Amino acid sequence: MKRLFLPLRKCLPWRFFVQRLALAHGFMDPLSVLARLQRFAEPSEVGEPIELLRAGLVFHARGLINSRVIQHNLDWVWPFWIERQFDPASEAFLPRAFSITHCNLSHRNWTAVGWPDVDELPIVDPRGLLTPHHDSWSLDAWVISDEGIQLLPSRTPASEQHLTFEKGVTVVTESHACGAALQVKAYVEVATASDNAAMCHMDIEASSPGKGWLVVSLRPCNPEGISAVYNVAWSEEDCGWRINDTHSVLFDQVPVRHAMSTYKRGDVNFQLADGEEQRQVHCDVGMATAAAMFPARENQRLRVGVSIPLIENNHLDPQAPANNGAYEDWHQALEDCCQLTVPDKKFQFLYDAVLRTLVLHSPADVYPGPFTYKRFWFRDAAFIIQALLFAGLTRRAERALDRFSLRQKHSGYFHSQDGEWDSNGEALWILHRFVEYTNCPVKDSWRKPIVRGARWITRKRLDTASNEPFAGLLPAGFSAEHLGPNDYYYWDDFWGIAGLRSAADLCQRDHDPAQARAFLAQADDFEHAVLRSLDRAASRLDCAAMPASPNRRLDAGAIGSLAAGYPLQLFPGRDDRLLETVEFLIDRCFVDGGFFQDIIHSGINPYLTLHVAQVLLRAGDRRCFELMTNVAELASPTGQWPEAIYPRTGGGCMGDGQHVWAAAEWIAVLRNCFLYEEGDRLILAAGIPEHWLTAATETT
Repeated sequence: MKRLFLPLRKCLPWRFFVQRLALAHGFMDPLSVLARLQRFAEPSEVGEPIELLRAGLVFHARGLINSRVIQHNLDWVWPFWIERQFDPASEAFLPRAFSITHCNLSHRNWTAVGWPDVDELPIVDPRGLLTPHHDSWSLDAWVISDEGIQLLPSRTPASEQHLTFEKGVTVVTESHACGAALQVKAYVEVATASDNAAMCHMDIEASSPGKGWLVVSLRPCNPEGISAVYNVAWSEEDCGWRINDTHSVLFDQVPVRHAMSTYKRGDVNFQLADGEEQRQVHCDVGMATAAAMFPARENQRLRVGVSIPLIENNHLDPQAPANNGAYEDWHQALEDCCQLTVPDKKFQFLYDAVLRTLVLHSPADVYPGPFTYKRFWFRDAAFIIQALLFAGLTRRAERALDRFSLRQKHSGYFHSQDGEWDSNGEALWILHRFVEYTNCPVKDSWRKPIVRGARWITRKRLDTASNEPFAGLLPAGFSAEHLGPNDYYYWDDFWGIAGLRSAADLCQRDHDPAQARAFLAQADDFEHAVLRSLDRAASRLDCAAMPASPNRRLDAGAIGSLAAGYPLQLFPGRDDRLLETVEFLIDRCFVDGGFFQDIIHSGINPYLTLHVAQVLLRAGDRRCFELMTNVAELASPTGQWPEAIYPRTGGGCMGDGQHVWAAAEWIAVLRNCFLYEEGDRLILAAGIPEHWLTAATETT
């Protein structure tokens, strides 16, 4: 069938049919639009990575649903981001006008709770809204008094949140309004070693100034927007709800009242005063809401426990490695990690929080986020695994590296998404870092992937005989999406050179000197081509600062070219190309003390700000610590950073609301302040500020 289809696809005039169909219905010719868009990028074998297109379609499909539901139902109780972004009096307000999709662009902040090696990562938004399953419905807690006082955390300005290390990771949210108080603790536990039942818990304490109710409400939404709830049924046997016939929510006591509603009837919040008892509901459009109500006495604390099974079949997640048939506990997961003691309480807290973030997001593969980015990229993995090594979590690092070969194609390409030519260099570099730091021999299962991966880099390079500025470089590709459209990015080339040098040393360690010499010679030739291209760019721009690619002017994409300094150390620490690039970025691309990425992200990037700090650290520039302090101030109260930050609100505006790459960079920059390698030298205490050394608290 496949053999018949391929000639059919070639011989039929598909382009003609698509064009005629579009024009017949009054649409622009989509193929002409696509062709025009492609002219803004360099020719490439991959137009847009299918993985990013798929993710973008899912994101904006939800945005379309959001636009059909939210703006004419603003009397519903919505998540914090909607309450702010749709409020014209709020700094987060964004006009919707011609926007056909309504997405969270102002408060992309959340914090994962979990258990080591449990793949499910429930998230908590800044007002305590708990989303227990990936991209699922959520649970909220309210206090409603008989006098009409409503404490709705997403609407109240008096709300605080913090992270504790009780039960591993616990997010505590406290809200107050008109004498009512509410505290919600969210965390995950594995019940016993025998059944491995991972449960997400929501411990609620509430008080009301008069008689009233603590309400636990099921919400058909999460921090991205609408998430469908079609069916809700109360189970007397389980003392809880069964949702969409797939998931359960269990209560530690029987609610006194039940309320449920559909989209046509409106939010369940409208039904609370009616007294109508409803224990089952079906909503055709997936906007069912429910409320379990517990009576609150005047000025007395009421406690209610809610539990959500994360693994309902009582078996280990197939992705998670077993520890004698059971998950590790938090003590076991952290017992070998590197400890930090510094006098700055915020720096200390962020380090401790980030350690737990790394553990949660490395169940087998490593993830750059618990929600939007809960998938794999070699780029993010290289930096996250480096942080695992720096933190002493070498077993987790090795486990993730063992899975790299599963994503390597027969050609040798380490594939996480198409058109990203940096991935092979990143994979080889981090494999080499592991061997260097552990002094372990090259594993048998890594040998062939290393050689195939390095050979792919040499084959992928363009012809060196050309007189083009990109001669000898890697082809135009999408690379990191924050650099711009398809182009001949120096970021890819620097990683390619580092990958070849890493492969050469790995082969030398593995007693294959001939292959090592070949890869080293290829790395030298590649580096010569890049330096020749950079010289031409310097002549064109009349400065040593490195653009993102040979034909680009200096812009925010130049941040990628700093890879030659950090983490790859291909150039000396005080190299003019690095320092002039940094000065350009600080002068033109910094907002409120952080690197502002104009391209796609349109926000302050904590992780890329720390890349600039790392280059300054190698150069002996004390501004490094200033940037670290700025990034610390950008952290959420729970010790997390989104990928990009909206300057007006301080909330996330791009990517995952808990960006693990940013967390990894915090570990890396703190470690390098204490010690880092420079060739065959070890540089000690280069980034430790003097006031730490003179403080009463020990710095170790």
